[in-house]
Amino acid sequence: MTEKEMAKRNLYIMWFANFFIAGSMTMVLPFLSLYIETFGDFSPAYVQHWSGWTFGITFVTAFIFSPIWGRLGDQYGRKRILIFTSTLLGISIFLMGFVNSVGELFFLRLFMGVCTGFISLSQAYISTQTPKEIAGRVMGTLQTGSITGALFGPMIGGVLADSIGFSATFQSVAIFIFISAVLVTLTKEYKIGSKAERSKRFTRKEVLAHIARNPVLVTVLFISILVQVAHFSIQPILSLYVSELHGPENIAFFSGVVFSAAGLGNLMMSRRWGSLADNIGYIKVLIILLIIAAVVYLPGAFVTNIWQLTIIRFFLGIAIGGIVPVRIAYIRQEAPISMQGEVLGYNTSLRFFGNIIGPFMGGMISAYFGFSAVFFITSGLLFVSAVVLYVAMNRHLKVVDANQPVKQSG
Repeated sequence: MTEKEMAKRNLYIMWFANFFIAGSMTMVLPFLSLYIETFGDFSPAYVQHWSGWTFGITFVTAFIFSPIWGRLGDQYGRKRILIFTSTLLGISIFLMGFVNSVGELFFLRLFMGVCTGFISLSQAYISTQTPKEIAGRVMGTLQTGSITGALFGPMIGGVLADSIGFSATFQSVAIFIFISAVLVTLTKEYKIGSKAERSKRFTRKEVLAHIARNPVLVTVLFISILVQVAHFSIQPILSLYVSELHGPENIAFFSGVVFSAAGLGNLMMSRRWGSLADNIGYIKVLIILLIIAAVVYLPGAFVTNIWQLTIIRFFLGIAIGGIVPVRIAYIRQEAPISMQGEVLGYNTSLRFFGNIIGPFMGGMISAYFGFSAVFFITSGLLFVSAVVLYVAMNRHLKVVDANQPVKQSG
């Protein structure tokens, strides 16, 4: 089997692994706040606060461990790390089906963060097997696996929760996580590039120095925080917003529909955004996507029914769908093969840092100022991100132009 055939086979396998992981993770998102309500007779403000804390605590430990997993992957192989972390992830989710209090759920979500990051690790895994000039298209293709899983996950999770209950749904989700671990064992790990490039080892100090020397890369990493703060500020309270708009009837299912709408838009455009960025430049496309997302998010503050919110989520998914693969492709372009795992680990860590702030911020803002205020602030953060990246691009045009992706002929 040639390297090209092996790369294609690995991409297909990891596509399905990401599909199961993303589907499993998003199955529980629509009813996490509803699950907390079953533990006692709590006020709406209490549920909103603890929804934010329980949702966000996963990312505290993920923030700490992501660069560690990335560095271990660079040194000992990403395949091993993917199998190990997905197995731990499955165990933690399985145990969530047996909790009886907010505290127990909070602890398991905290532990879950230690082993969270399968999708970002798989991106590094495939990235090191991908030529720079097609990185956007390949990462966009891989992204469609997690998007498809995220698209069906909330709806399936909503149906399961309404049919068999919250606890049994958590236990069912764990099975799909274990399937992903098995799929990874079927892949073949290798890296492209010369033997010297593949075997070179960088210290943590050298990796950080490489990042610091590229101001646009530093800005892209910083933008990761703002984008995730904006995106995750609404996630833990979305089911409560749906309940306010639609009422309590089949709330888990309708929350799943709203969640999945963004996934559908994401699925339609992710690969196309990646291909466009390969041709005209990653930074330019990132700026465009951030502006579109900022504009689309704002009307969410004014919706009066669930279907308006669903349409807005769909168009948001179209914009958000390109941000992750384009950002990963840009990092693939800027970082040497042997340090990509760690650089992507820092990117993931910063994303998780944004994931920490976002739910807490969204929960606090919605509790004191209402759901609409969250959409105003989210839109503002995305617009600020676009402005910051635009300024960085214009200040360092030579760096951006020197690293412009080369379009392949034929």
